[in-house]
Amino acid sequence: MTSRSGQGSSGSSRTRVGKYELGRTLGEGNFAKVKFARHVETRENVAIKILDKEKVLKHKMIDQVMASRTKIYIVLEFVTGGELFDKIARSGRLKEDEARKYFQQLICAVDYCHSRGVFHRDLKPENLLLDANGVLKVSDFGLSALPQQVREDGLLHTTCGTPNYVAPEVINNKGYDGAKADLWSCGVILFVLMAGYLPFEETNLTALYKKIYKAEFTCPPWFSSSAKKLINRILDPNPATRITLSEVVENDWFKKGYKPPVFEQPSVSLDDVNCIFSESLDSQNLVVERREEEGHVAPATMNAFELISKSQGLNLSSLFEKQMGLVKRETRFTSKCSADEIISEIEKAAGPLGFDVKKNNCKLKIQGEKTGRKGHLSVATEILEVAPSLYMVELRKSQGDTLEFHKFYKNLATGLKDIVWKAEPIDGGKEGGKDGGKDGAKPSK
Repeated sequence: MTSRSGQGSSGSSRTRVGKYELGRTLGEGNFAKVKFARHVETRENVAIKILDKEKVLKHKMIDQVMASRTKIYIVLEFVTGGELFDKIARSGRLKEDEARKYFQQLICAVDYCHSRGVFHRDLKPENLLLDANGVLKVSDFGLSALPQQVREDGLLHTTCGTPNYVAPEVINNKGYDGAKADLWSCGVILFVLMAGYLPFEETNLTALYKKIYKAEFTCPPWFSSSAKKLINRILDPNPATRITLSEVVENDWFKKGYKPPVFEQPSVSLDDVNCIFSESLDSQNLVVERREEEGHVAPATMNAFELISKSQGLNLSSLFEKQMGLVKRETRFTSKCSADEIISEIEKAAGPLGFDVKKNNCKLKIQGEKTGRKGHLSVATEILEVAPSLYMVELRKSQGDTLEFHKFYKNLATGLKDIVWKAEPIDGGKEGGKDGGKDGAKPSK
């Protein structure tokens, strides 16, 4: 996700929190919202997680914490490389060496969490991000368990996670070891990386669970024998005989090209947390929220740098030609219609699909009426002025399931084909079709 500085001087409003200027919403959950932000002095791009105070428990936090009287702001790393899910969706599957590289990073990250008593419980490619250098980052700890959640029997008892990636003992609802359950999910992820599809897949949930209980899966022929052996040991339905994480690290297939991680030592202090939950106004971390108004509201104007930053490899053709193909958690298309016409057409196309559209000037919230796999699908949409009479429309999944977002966008694109604009080819040939681009590779299920 790429930032837009300033939001344009032609008319918009910005919120400042401390020394950070808040931008667009990157994602939303039940208890928090994540916004893009930029430090007004250093111009560093960050992501800020905003939580309501009364919904937050007093856990340890790093010193990048700010608070107002009603909200808590946590400054986080801004990860720009997208989801590992998107990488699989583009290529179908990864080569074994590349899959091993990501698996090694995943195991190191999970091992680090486990060493501190934290179990993720929802590991899947959609929750694995890549930074600008291709380094894997584990995200979305909303379902994670802490040591105090382990019962007297030494096990966790909350059934959670994504069905295709969840360990059989979690489904049994008789208690499970969080570390062994996380490792099972890692094994499913490794399979998906190398195969391009899931080891356990059924349209019927009961049938899916039966396959998971018995670990009924078959490795494709292009898997090496050593990779097959490791996956079979990880996807052992009996947690008592399943390979452990430390044994995975010692596995010959895993160790090929492996570089042990070097961990930084963060300075952890409870002073910030105590200040946040106290009513003292003397804390240097107590900030004031203020909104800066800049005239009447209109589509934000993008400058040349911002426009180029949205293209792939500084090739602007991808900006205009990729629109209706493969989508990730966000996608975009261009149009020569006015902002009002674009909004009207989106409303017309979304309604029959069972989606309600709420307008806030040139920003829309498209909300699904039906509950999907991960709740109601919600799509944040914004109209931006690229040049006079040329607009870019960005659609971004803010809530719900990524695959459901893919399906929604494909259906929506059909209804919007009359307003989508595609640049004329350089050779002066006939203008391209209104679908805005060729179909991309289909994502794995």
